[in-house]
Amino acid sequence: MTTYTTVSGDMWDAISYKVYGSTDYTGKLMAYNSRYLDNYIFPAGIVLEVPEITMQDETLDMLPPWRRPK
Repeated sequence: MTTYTTVSGDMWDAISYKVYGSTDYTGKLMAYNSRYLDNYIFPAGIVLEVPEITMQDETLDMLPPWRRPK
């Protein structure tokens, strides 16, 4: 697992785009960093965990929300 250190003004979707090249994994990024969920706009210097994306994640993201496992 890698990390990402926020810069002032970062938001969840923008961080997802920076680290994954897509906003599709914003939810996974947020789930791994749940203690920061109160942050909508980040200050500089917060270190977030960036989970790896697997083929299973890719497949699950293609399913409609009601078909995804909880």
